[in-house]
Amino acid sequence: MRGEQGQGAGYILSQVNDANRYRFDQACRVKAIELAAELGLHRLDNCKLSINFLPNAVYRPASCIRATLEAAKRFDFPANRLMFEVTEGEKISDASHLINIFNEYRRQGFTTAIDDFGSGYSGLNLLATFQPQVLKIDMELTRDIDQNQVKKAIVSGVLLVAQQLEITIIAEGIETEAEANTLHQMGVNYMQGYWFARPEIAALPLAN
Repeated sequence: MRGEQGQGAGYILSQVNDANRYRFDQACRVKAIELAAELGLHRLDNCKLSINFLPNAVYRPASCIRATLEAAKRFDFPANRLMFEVTEGEKISDASHLINIFNEYRRQGFTTAIDDFGSGYSGLNLLATFQPQVLKIDMELTRDIDQNQVKKAIVSGVLLVAQQLEITIIAEGIETEAEANTLHQMGVNYMQGYWFARPEIAALPLAN
């Protein structure tokens, strides 16, 4: 998401409050599904649409998901192609509530993910509370990993935990060939970042 004059996501999120959080979260989901359908994302093999959500905007998981399912049906977007991510930077005041959300999302056939892992409030405590299907390692841990033995050791530990818990790993923020090669050699099969393609609004950029 971007502002009308191209402002970043932070500009938009700074305006989200208790009064508009639910409507904002719902509007973002529906718009993401609409744009993805227009781009034909659902016709690409094994391709998923990743949607970040605000746990504090979800009051009753089963009822709050209704607009998402209606949008998926309206735009002919398969529900099993949706992946819902909660960012580790989002402070979770009630862990049991987040577990209930993720359980309901899995019941609906969605993929669940923790975004920006290693950057926020909870770290391994969040992972110990519930296990998503996907774990996205934050760019602060992947940046210059080819030159940093400490980051290599930390990411290796995360990979080991993920393997034992059968969690898929995605490395975020890859900007150089050296970073990509190092992570691939460590066993990371999925990555995202400027090295592959720049993000675009309402477009699917060609990956390098």
